Amino acid sequence: MASPRPDLDVRLITKYGGPGPRYTSYPTVLEFQPQPDADQLIAAMRAGNDELVPADLSVYVHVPFCASPCFYCGCNKLITRSTTIGDEFLDHLALEIQRWTKHVASDRKVRQIHLGGGTPTYLDLQQIQRLLGLINDHLLIAPDAEIGLEIDPRSVTEQGILALAEMGFNRLSMGVQDLNAEVQKSVNRVHDEQMIAAQITAARAAGFASISVDLIYGLPKQTEQSFASTVEKIIAMRPDRVSLFNYAHMPHKFKAQRQIIASDMPAAETKLSIFYQSMDQLLAAGYEFIGMDHFALPDDALAQAKHDGSMVRNFQGYSTLRDLDLIAFGPSAISLVADTFSQNLHEYKAWRNALAANSDSNAGLAVLRGMQRSAEDRLRAEVINAIMCRSKLSFDEFEARFGINFQRHFATELDRLNELENDGLLVVGEQGLRISALGQQFVRAIAAVFDSYHPLRIANQHSDAPQLFSRVI
Repeated sequence: MASPRPDLDVRLITKYGGPGPRYTSYPTVLEFQPQPDADQLIAAMRAGNDELVPADLSVYVHVPFCASPCFYCGCNKLITRSTTIGDEFLDHLALEIQRWTKHVASDRKVRQIHLGGGTPTYLDLQQIQRLLGLINDHLLIAPDAEIGLEIDPRSVTEQGILALAEMGFNRLSMGVQDLNAEVQKSVNRVHDEQMIAAQITAARAAGFASISVDLIYGLPKQTEQSFASTVEKIIAMRPDRVSLFNYAHMPHKFKAQRQIIASDMPAAETKLSIFYQSMDQLLAAGYEFIGMDHFALPDDALAQAKHDGSMVRNFQGYSTLRDLDLIAFGPSAISLVADTFSQNLHEYKAWRNALAANSDSNAGLAVLRGMQRSAEDRLRAEVINAIMCRSKLSFDEFEARFGINFQRHFATELDRLNELENDGLLVVGEQGLRISALGQQFVRAIAAVFDSYHPLRIANQHSDAPQLFSRVI
């Protein structure tokens, strides 16, 4: 049985639990500018081709379509019932992949593929097969590649899950959110508990290496009792991973959230109790706490990566594979090649039209904005990754890799850590720092100390300014 979580002090939650980045990238997308353009991204890829040992690749495809809005959702999506838009999307995706991949050396292997959204299974099985074919036609996919996708259980059948396995998918993430009928109705996402169980059973029978379930706490109509029942039922289904996301209510940013009645949402104290209770249930059931809001069974690859220090953060969250160049396709998708970020146009029509125009500017692609990460950014990104993924860091490791004296270089940050150390979140020694079991609940706040763009500002955690990030807790 996993160790129980440490008791958390409400005082610390008030102090450190305010809004903060999730650090799926550093710097965060808020720092992206109209430059660099696609030419700079392609130049970075070509430079990588010339390395003695080029980095392997990760491929992400953003499928932006959904048949109906889920009121809690903050993803980039297009609500549509069109029967032709899937093929239209793939036609333009083919252009983007063809134009992008001609700059990739033919021997660079793809180790990871992920389809996100939106709802990737808005596409039918033939269209998904075509999408994988587009990647396979232009890139070298490693035989042992991780190939995953997110599914809305309402948009795929048990037979469809078997078909996805036959295509080569070996990982899936299922958006369940809550099994309570009243909660589902309040957020416009109604599905059947038995259907979820049958699909997980089908995925296991089909040989999926990892099955993940997403839950959200803090939704309208949720109570401690109702969500405890949801978690209990999910545990009985035994997915390999469970993500327990904190609902971030930001109706000023996401129009669909304006459909949620604020008075129906659980009070802050209830929401916090739901989180602790759910964590206790998962730990008692044998799941390991991976970080932030992720849990995994001990034999899952993510838990193993956590133990051996190979786990990383990327735009899909925690990942098992490090040191990959990420190339991303579709509206709003973000690539990271070496130290060059590049994000596509957000709106589907704008992305489609940019590709159709075939302009010589921007290499005929659909780039909106990006960022060239500096050497200092790269250093801080690695420090933040160590905090987020390993819960510790060695000064010697960073001094050897980056040619710095860690304690001199980060003297200001180490001084800021004194208060967090006094509160029991971490221990700083002569050789490095180690985050405590208590501090792992506040890992985003600890990481923010090393963020030169959004440093932890305890006094301003609860200002009346519009919220840019979800809460740490």
